[in-house]
Amino acid sequence: MAMKDKLSKRIIIHTILIIASILAIYPILRVVTISLRPGDRAFTASLAIIPKDASFDSFKNILFLRGLDPKYASADLITKFFHASFWIWLKNSTIVSFFTVIFGVSFASTAGYAFSRFNFPGKKSGLTFFLITQMFPATMLLLPMYLVMSKLHLTNTYFGLILMYTTTALPLCVWQMKGYYDTIPYTLEEAAMIDGASQFKAFYKIILPLVKPGVVVTALFSFMASWTDFVVANVFMQKESLKTLPLGLQTMAGQFQTEWGNFAAASILVMVPAMALFMYLSKYLISGLTLGGVKE
Repeated sequence: MAMKDKLSKRIIIHTILIIASILAIYPILRVVTISLRPGDRAFTASLAIIPKDASFDSFKNILFLRGLDPKYASADLITKFFHASFWIWLKNSTIVSFFTVIFGVSFASTAGYAFSRFNFPGKKSGLTFFLITQMFPATMLLLPMYLVMSKLHLTNTYFGLILMYTTTALPLCVWQMKGYYDTIPYTLEEAAMIDGASQFKAFYKIILPLVKPGVVVTALFSFMASWTDFVVANVFMQKESLKTLPLGLQTMAGQFQTEWGNFAAASILVMVPAMALFMYLSKYLISGLTLGGVKE
């Protein structure tokens, strides 16, 4: 009887998981379908995943033609490849996301370590303040931050946008890293310092490698906060040459007409780097998400 109950529970669980997976994957498949439809059949009642007369014209248009300067109209594909708007957006997003991750991980790793290992005036109030900042949406900070950035002449600059992303993501990242450090016994550092290591060397050589899964989670959080953001970038980046990928995609949605094929193709291309990064770092994700949840 117990075996039958166990089997029935497994069937129910797997059925629910299969249905949830279909519900999650199907919208992505529809985006793929739209990107493959010929331009004259952007709207159709067909539910086929691979449309009739499927075409990669939308991908070609995004990668080689959209936003191309007329002087490159007769150039070879390689030249068009590097001068289409998509690659300008990709370059901008890559620069912003890369340095957001670098700054976010560096500051969160060191600040989290300090909050975990040392007692100093304002420690509890600082942690509480970090929590309070997470109660409010980042959009509430747009006006005051824009005024500050304008005074500092940091609008329409990479550094200004990187600074904005880093400061908004940092409070949660610090709390995450503090939780990871709390799981590491302090005796490991004491042993290293008895052997002659400095506090920083003990942190860098002993503790930081042990919380690598936590660092990966923090890096992914910082990356996604900058890679997918539209609202903040739309306020701080007004120059055409500085637009990031989400801003570039928005230009395809006009007031009277939306380029659905190009929009879907560009969305898939934007999704690929994030998926590749998640797949590459997936071995750290489960342990990283659970490591900081329990204090030993």
